[in-house]
Parts: sequence; structure tokens; C-alpha cells
Amino acid sequence: MKIIVYAICKNESKFAARWAASMGEADGIYALDTGSEDDTAALLRRVGVHVTEEIISPWRFDAARNRSLELVPQDADVCVCTDLDEVFEPGWRKALESAWKKDTCRAAYRYTWNFNPDGSEGHVFYLEKIHRRHGYKWIHPVHEVLEWQGEGEEKRITAEGIQLNHLADPQKSRAQYLPLLELSVQEAPEDDRNMHYLGREYFFYHRWDDCIRTLQRHLALPKATWADERCASMRYIGKAYQHKGNEKEAEKWLWRAVAEAPHLREPCMDLAKMYYLRKDWEALAYIAFRALAITARTRSYISESDAWGSTPWDYRALGLYYTGRKREALAAAEEAARLSPGNERLQKNAAVIRAAVEKDG
Repeated sequence: MKIIVYAICKNESKFAARWAASMGEADGIYALDTGSEDDTAALLRRVGVHVTEEIISPWRFDAARNRSLELVPQDADVCVCTDLDEVFEPGWRKALESAWKKDTCRAAYRYTWNFNPDGSEGHVFYLEKIHRRHGYKWIHPVHEVLEWQGEGEEKRITAEGIQLNHLADPQKSRAQYLPLLELSVQEAPEDDRNMHYLGREYFFYHRWDDCIRTLQRHLALPKATWADERCASMRYIGKAYQHKGNEKEAEKWLWRAVAEAPHLREPCMDLAKMYYLRKDWEALAYIAFRALAITARTRSYISESDAWGSTPWDYRALGLYYTGRKREALAAAEEAARLSPGNERLQKNAAVIRAAVEKDG
């Protein structure tokens, strides 16, 4: 297969060499530089990347992605879209070739969006930005997605063994996201995904009323049927009410989120945090148990690392301990400590509960 990597970039000289090296298993690498004021373009050319420099005005991510896709040779079999702050772990091409079939249109693969301070993985989900050369177009001004416009059914696969890591610049601005999301909703008011992302962005900006109003619009859309994303909207609504000081509405919406997607731990964890802050230990023990009963982790972007580490065990231990069930609490505390060996508080908690159990005989 002829495999080509393509990307857009601007002022990313500190990532250029690292990115190009990790993409080196491809047959060619193409980049659209959209106006760098540093030496990004020169650095990329120096390591063999085909670079085109062009201003996209007015700026839209879909327009830039489509222009970068146009740069890919017509005879390419597979296109791999990445960003310069991302790196593949070695062996990605072999894994892709093993999974790709003659009728494959697009491949999903494992993506680590961030890493914890101790180096462990944070937010992990699956992306689908590896695709056939023809039949695709990027849509939406921001949070752009690939739209299948080819003939027949779009055949998707999962390419196990591919690992892409996001090593982001924490200083990078998100300022352009909100106006572009507002534009996305203006252009496609019935698009449920855009509406959800806009409501979430209002949450990030602490615009609680706009967040609540927009996410309620999302939930009312006929196309808003994916339980995981509906659950996420309910969670953001609940947390927005928390910030507004309306605990009753917050709790109501968080329980709605649990009911909407009973296969997800994440809404349970929001409730657990609420009950922990209230020192409602019985409710905390229950909701943490309910979270831990869910053992299958979703591969979507909804999955959050905190729900799958030591935190639910920690909440469970605290809830049990403060309701007098010390032996059960010890088992939960020891599991929390095992999952986070560098966390001194969890190690101390386990020791304290162990001592209390031994004292009671």
C-alpha cells in the first residue's frame, strides 16, 4: 500500500522534527503551513516533508484540512491525518497494513490525548483519521470530522496495535474555538454533535446559563440519540447548576445522566464527588460501588481516566469507613493504594484503615 501522512501546521517548530520522525514509516509526508512566523516550514522541509505554505482566510479547520488533503498524491491508497503535536509509537504501519482490507474505507486506532504528571496515561479513546484517499471531505469549522461521500457503504475497521500519543503544548490558545463553534451551530443548527460541543465550550468559559440552555437544546434535537453524548450533556448541565449554587438541580441532572448511560462510570463519579463534598458517606459508598460494578471501558472520547484509576476505590473506601464498615473499606483502600503507588495520601489512608481493623480485632 502507498501510505501518506498529511497535516496542517502553524508556528510549531518545537514539534516539527519529532513529528516527522514518528511519521517516517509512511511513503510520504505532506504538510500545509497556514502562516507560520517561525521556521516550522524550513525545519519540515529539512527532514523531507513536502510543505506547501498558504493562508486560509477566513480561517476554518475544515477548509485547511481539505486543502491539505488535496496535497496528497492521487495514487495514494491510505491517508493518515495527524497534528504536529502528535507522535506514533513505532510499528504503526505494520499494524495498519495487517488490519487494512481491500474494501476498507476508514480505520480506528488507539489515541492517548494526555498524560498524568507521573507519566501514566490520562484520557484515552479511539480516533478515526486514517482513511481511503478518495471519497472523503472534512466538514465543520472546528472539531472537524470526515464525511464519507464515496459510493456504497463506508467500511470501517479497528487497527489494533496502532498507538498515537498527543504531546500537547499547554500554552496553546483555545480562543478561536468558541466563535468557530458558534459558527458551526449557525451553519448546521440540527447537528447534535456541534450543539453538544458548543454547550461544553460555554462550560469551559464558565458561562453557566449559556451552557445549560445550549445543552438542553442538544438534548431536544431529533438526531441526539447517542446515549454517551446525551449523558455528557446532562453531566455538564448538572455541574453548571453546581457552580450556580443550585445543588438540587445539579443532583437531579447527574442522576439523569446515570440513567441515560448506565454503562458509563463517569456520571457516577460526578455524583461521588458531590456526595464526598457533602460528607454523605452512605450515598458515597453506594455510588462508588455502582461505578466499580461497570467493568467495560468505552472506546469513545467520553471515557475519562479518573473514573478508571484509583479514585472510585478511594471514594468507596471513604464511604465504607465512615459508615463503620472498616473491613470492606480496607479492601477498597488497599486497591486504591495499589493503583496509585506514588500517592502518599492513599498509602496513608490504607495504613490508617488497616490499623483500625487490627485494633477492632
